[in-house]
Order: sequence, then structure tokens, then C-alpha cells
Amino acid sequence: MSPTSTALSVNLNKVALVRNTRHLGIPSVLFAAAVCLDAGAHGITVHPRPDERHIRGQDVRELSELLAKDWPKAEFNIEGNPFHNLMDYVRELRPHQATFVPDSHDQFTSDHGWSFPDDAERLRPLIAEAKALRVRVSLFMDPDPDMMAAAKAVGADRVELYTEGYAASRGTSRADAVLQLYVEAAKAAQAAGLEVNAGHDLSRDNLAQFLRAVPEVREVSIGHAFIADALEQGYAATTRDYLRCISEAR
Repeated sequence: MSPTSTALSVNLNKVALVRNTRHLGIPSVLFAAAVCLDAGAHGITVHPRPDERHIRGQDVRELSELLAKDWPKAEFNIEGNPFHNLMDYVRELRPHQATFVPDSHDQFTSDHGWSFPDDAERLRPLIAEAKALRVRVSLFMDPDPDMMAAAKAVGADRVELYTEGYAASRGTSRADAVLQLYVEAAKAAQAAGLEVNAGHDLSRDNLAQFLRAVPEVREVSIGHAFIADALEQGYAATTRDYLRCISEAR
């Protein structure tokens, strides 16, 4: 991957969600990771929640071991709320990246970013701790250009722009204006000295358009749409299809 290209990180939560409906150990999270990485994915993302309704602690540890052993150049990104269980994994496993997400214990899915100055003081020491462990910190953020300098001020290395708004606006009269918010947020992040990630509801239908408009994006993490596509065409073909979307955006 070149320094200016966008990395694809596959979120495996939905694989674990299906597995957890029975006690048979299938589908395998490790197998999914291996096939996606073999097909060219640049990394793996998991978001272990405290109730373990999908990714479990054992999955996180086994994935960490798998990547270190067989794919040492692949990135491991663990998402979660640092005030719940995320920091336990950061301290134990020291992943390449920790994405801090402000979700509640029972939240259906991530649906908003951090807010400053409200969250600044409580985030600052945890960001410092993660960085002292040589773990890159990305903050899950709404596309608000005015918040980017504040994210840098608390010590973040990156922001992950929450892209559900972009995905939901496509095909509506608001689409251009919403996309422009992401363009401006990414530029503001870069101006503040942050790198930019993106994720949530990105898909084969909207990824290339987003990356053409926001070429600063260093990494996209894609889960729900990716696994839905993989049910129809398999992990490897789906990985190659998303890499094609990234390539078409250049």
C-alpha cells in the first residue's frame, strides 16, 4: 500500500453475530480474517462490546495472535468505548490502532461522534495512555470541521469520520451539501495535523464516490455491507470488489 492510498480494514463483527446464534463455532471469525487478508485486505477491525453480543474477548485475542503470526504487516484495529472495555484490550494486546467510540452499553450501533469540549478532559488521559503503549488513537467523529482541532488538542492521531449521514443522503436533494461537510471536515482534520479514517454504512455502491470527494482518507473500516456482500459472493471476491472501488476512486 502506498503512503497516499486508502487501506481496507474488514470489520468482522457480523461474522461473530451469526456464529453466536448457535454453539457450533461456525462461521469462523479466524477463517474470515484469513481469507480477507489473503485476498488483499490491509487489516481487520473488531468492535467488542461489553455484552459480547458479537465479537468476544477470545476472538480479539485469537485475531491478535493470528495477525502477529501470519500477517505481521496487516493492521489490527480495535474499536470501542474507552470507558467500558476497550482499554483492557489496548493494555493487553497493544493493537496497531484503537478507535475510541462513544457508544453506550446497550447501543444498537454507533450513531454519533465525540463532542468537544464536553469529552475533552476525560478522554485526554486515556489517549495519552494508549499512545504511551505505542497504539495509534483514532476518535470517532461527526463531520464537523470545527471539532477537528479539538480532537488534535486532546492527543488523537486520527479521526474516523462517521459516514452514515453521507450514505443516507445519497439520492436526496441534500446529498451534495452533506458530502461537502465531509470534504471540509477532512481538510480541517489535515490542517490540524490529524490523519483521516472513515466508516459506517460505506458500501460498494457509495465507497468510490466518497473517496473521490475525500481523497485524504487513509483507511476505511467496513463491516455490515461487506459481510452482506460476502454472503452472496464470498469473502475473497468481496474483498477484491472493495479494493476495486478504492482503486477506481484514485
